[in-house]
Amino acid sequence: MNLYVSLIRTGVPALVGWLIAVGAAWGLHLDEGALTGVLTPVVSVVYYALFRLAEEHASPRFGWLLGYAKPPAYDAK
Repeated sequence: MNLYVSLIRTGVPALVGWLIAVGAAWGLHLDEGALTGVLTPVVSVVYYALFRLAEEHASPRFGWLLGYAKPPAYDAK
């Protein structure tokens, strides 16, 4: 289950970053490949960090914006 949760919580920010980058390329009329290549990881990291911090400090409900309500928990070995 933890693998599934971690994959979802990584994939959702990546998808959001890509969508914002593609939308920005349309609105700014720039080279779509270059803009997407730069904006996708930047927006993905900012999106993940924002909602991970909100989940930790404001409300666990913000976890849904990362694709799953709570972060994966790993057993200490």
